[in-house]
Order: sequence, then structure tokens, then C-alpha cells
Amino acid sequence: MTDAADLILTDGEVHSLGEPDETHEAVAVRDGEIVRVGSTYDVAFLADAETERIDLDGRVLLPGFVDAHTHLTNSGRYLVHADLSAAESKREALDLLEERATATADDSEEETGAEGTAYVLGFGYDESTWPETEYLTAAELDTISETRPVIAFREDMHVASVNSVALDRHREAMPDDDVQTENGLPTGVVVEEAVDPLYEAVEPDEEATRELITAAQAAANERGVTGVHDMVRQSHAPAVYRDLDAEGILSVRVRLNYWTDHLEALIELGERTNHGSEMVQTGAIKSYTDGSFGGRTAKLSEPYADGDGAGQWVVDPEELREYVARATDHGFQFTAHAIGDEAVRAVVEAYEDLTDPASGRHRIEHVELADDELIDRIAASDIVASVQPNFLKWAGEDGLYAARLGERRTETNRLPAFLDRGAALAFGSDCMPLDPLLGVHHAVNAPAAQQRLDVTEALRAYTSGAAYAGFDEHRLGTVAVGNRADLVALEASPWDQPDAIRDIDVALTLVDGEVVYERE
Repeated sequence: MTDAADLILTDGEVHSLGEPDETHEAVAVRDGEIVRVGSTYDVAFLADAETERIDLDGRVLLPGFVDAHTHLTNSGRYLVHADLSAAESKREALDLLEERATATADDSEEETGAEGTAYVLGFGYDESTWPETEYLTAAELDTISETRPVIAFREDMHVASVNSVALDRHREAMPDDDVQTENGLPTGVVVEEAVDPLYEAVEPDEEATRELITAAQAAANERGVTGVHDMVRQSHAPAVYRDLDAEGILSVRVRLNYWTDHLEALIELGERTNHGSEMVQTGAIKSYTDGSFGGRTAKLSEPYADGDGAGQWVVDPEELREYVARATDHGFQFTAHAIGDEAVRAVVEAYEDLTDPASGRHRIEHVELADDELIDRIAASDIVASVQPNFLKWAGEDGLYAARLGERRTETNRLPAFLDRGAALAFGSDCMPLDPLLGVHHAVNAPAAQQRLDVTEALRAYTSGAAYAGFDEHRLGTVAVGNRADLVALEASPWDQPDAIRDIDVALTLVDGEVVYERE
């Protein structure tokens, strides 16, 4: 006799998102595993008096979203510190920082840095959406405080603005080329490696990291996220994730993509990609290559349309090849941040130098500007394109990419080209913001036809595609018998309102068959 299910979800519109996308009415779950998918009538046979029943009442049920590129502690910082992503002008950003300074004037728990003076922190500003389209400057941030260090991190995390106190404190650790100047004097805007000392100075301790991650995972569950690939560097996050897992209160599956800084320590410990528990696993080794379009530091084959130069290397191609070879020799997947076409080319060449690049399932993060030849080579080497569809918000006629790239704006994020050539496509948010339905919306409603996916393709990139990027295609990413019961129920169908996917609410999120979010 077949054992009863622990949970059945009935009377829904269940999309498997497999190949093909099969539609059913109901799902049964036992011990966190999907044991039956079918009609409400068939699934009901697995219920007994102890079975929990959820009536979906016509809602759409999908595999849980897997976000293939996150910085969960930063996402938590948006919730704890000044959330500058809400600012629609420079004045609004300064007002939010002023509110934060006032609120933390006597807060002994505020991040203080080595010198002990409390920082005023803001995260996520995007000047390209403001009427001024200008970075925040030291002179403007000095109006917030002349005694406390003030730091406003740009959304892409490659640019930061600091006041005079913060600049004086950290200037010695900043490479000269990454400190922007005007008439020979620093403006308060720093990019790339000059941002690193700022992040190091305000890195939260383990207790604060737990607070940030707990806040961020709750927000992730609210948006239907059941798994994340988190990019970690010199952080307490790995320990916190494992503690939460051991305590049974981790509500997202986590793959830890460690920075190259950690590679030798991981080798010494005997770590490998895919080591770990059901909830926390070691993922890839990650590196930068270039910067960002917003900072004009993404490495291009042709100069920027609105400035001198064609970007810069953060990690040059020769150093990158050494990292890739070292990591691969010791059983690690590798992933590299590459936005400009020259950077993408450098990563592809580094992977092609390997004896068998396909065996490592290596990744490129962002891969925003790539021509047909590069996409062909990505597909041929089975490289995963880990893309952030929410970046398409900058690709319109009057957007940031038009300013930076001119006519090349429509050549960014050519999502259909990856699928047409058989390349693996995984979606992530980069926590800008962490919201898969927003990313799906942008992919379906992209400005140019060559950037647009249909609804099913976009949802697959955020489910089975992201699962594949993390070697999880056999347990996650589709609603199928034998997979873990990581599921999300939506209040409306993305197929019925493709032009308003971003407005759809998540009704219910389950991880291992347990409800981790329920909309009131």
C-alpha cells in the first residue's frame, strides 16, 4: 500500500516548467519530496487524516525560484540601513542618508570600523534614474556629517561615494587610478579596487551578519525564492548559513560561490564544488575580470560613447587563466564576472584552455555584451551564461546603456541568442533587487526584440536554468516526481498578463514541502 502524503496542494494550475511544460492541477509531497503530480482527483488518493491540505483555488504553482547570483548580506543591508534604491533624485538620496544619520546618532550597535566612529551607510543608489544623472559627491555627503564617515554604495557595487571623513580615513588603501578627481582633487567618487577598503571597513561581525541574512532570507521567501547562489568574500556569511542550517531555520538553499581570495584555504581544507548538506553547499570559485557599465569600467572592444577609454581590467587575462587552472585542478567549478565584450572574450579563452571545459560546468556572470562568435563559443564549451535580466531596465532609448554604449545598447543581453545556440541560461538578480518576477518581467518586455524571451523561457531560466548552473537539475527546478518540494504559488498567471508580471504577488512559498512564506 502506498504511504500517505504529508501535504497535498490541489485545485491549482501547476506548471512543471520541464521540457515540455506540462500543466496539472495538484501535487503531493512526502518527506519533502514530490511523490505525485496530476489531477486533484488522483492526488487526493494520497491523503489521509494526517495529511495537510492546501487549496490553491486556481493559483499558479511553479518550481521555486533559484536566484543564481546574489549578495544576500547586501540585500539585508538594504533592509537595515538606508535603502537608496528608493530615491528618485539626488535630494531624496541625501534625505534618506540624513534620516539614517539621525536614527543612528546614539546607536552603539551601528557598524563602526577600525577607528570606532559610527558609519552612516546607504546602499543601492542609481544616479542614472535621477534628473541629475550624477554620482553623489563628497561635498554633498559632507552635509550629512562632518564628523562621521558617510558611504553611499551604488547599486552595482563597483562605485561608491564618500564624504571627506571617510575619504581621509581610507584614502591610503585606495589605488590612485580608482579615485576620481576634478582639477586634481578627489570628488568623493571611487570605483573598483578603491571600493574594497570601504566594504572591508564596514563588514559586519557574525552577529550582525546573522541579522542581515535572516532579514534577507525572509524577503527572498516573500518573493518566491527557494535557493540562492551567494557570492561571498571575507565574510561571516558561510558560518552563519551553516549555523542556521544546523538549527533548522534556514529557509533558502544556499550555494556558496567563494572569491579567489579563499581558494588556497578551500584547497587546504579539502573542499570541492558540491560538498555540503542538502541546504548549504560549496559552489564555484569566483573572480572579477572587469567592472561595470555604470562606472565606465566594463572592458570593451570599442570606447564608451560618453567618455574616454574602453574600461579597465580588475583581474587581467593572464591572472584569470592562472586562477581558472588552479581551481579546476582541485575540483572546483569556476565563475567569472565579465560584462564588456573584451572581458567576456578573456573568460571564454581561459575556459577554452582547459582540457575539458564542459566537465566543470563553468560560468560567466553577467555576460552582457557578447557577439555571435562569442555566444557560439560559450555554447560549444558548455559554459553557463549567468545573466541578470533586471539589468534590462537600463537598456531603453533613454537609459544608462544608451548613454554609455550608444547604438550598442540593443546588443546587450541578447537572451534568445544563448537559447538558440543551445547555451545554458541561468537567471539571477545580483540583489538589484532580489525579485525574480521583476527579472522575468524585464526579460519578457525587453526594449529590443533580440533581447526578449517568452514567459516560459524566462521562468525556466529562473528555475531549471539556475538549478543546472548549480548542478541541481536532478532535484530542483521543475515540478516533477522525485524532486524536492521547493514550490511557489502565484496570485495570477504570468502567461495571462505578460506586460504586468512585475505586479504579480507571491501567495505561498514552500521549501522541502514546508511553508516558509504565506501571503496574508
